[in-house]
Amino acid sequence: MTAEAVQTLNRARASLARARDGLARRIAGMDPSPVTMAEDLTRILVAIEAVDRALTAEGHPYMPPDLAAG
Repeated sequence: MTAEAVQTLNRARASLARARDGLARRIAGMDPSPVTMAEDLTRILVAIEAVDRALTAEGHPYMPPDLAAG
């Protein structure tokens, strides 16, 4: 896997993480929240796991930026 491909996967993961965080905030602000939102959150989490597996399989496991810098 090229360095560019690894960067692309890391950017995709970051985008998915932002979507996860935004959806979690929306769910937290609703009482009750629709089950469909939980299903959407699950799909995002599965996608993040898939990106993580792809990075790990190529020998470039995801590392949070604060840990990667240190």
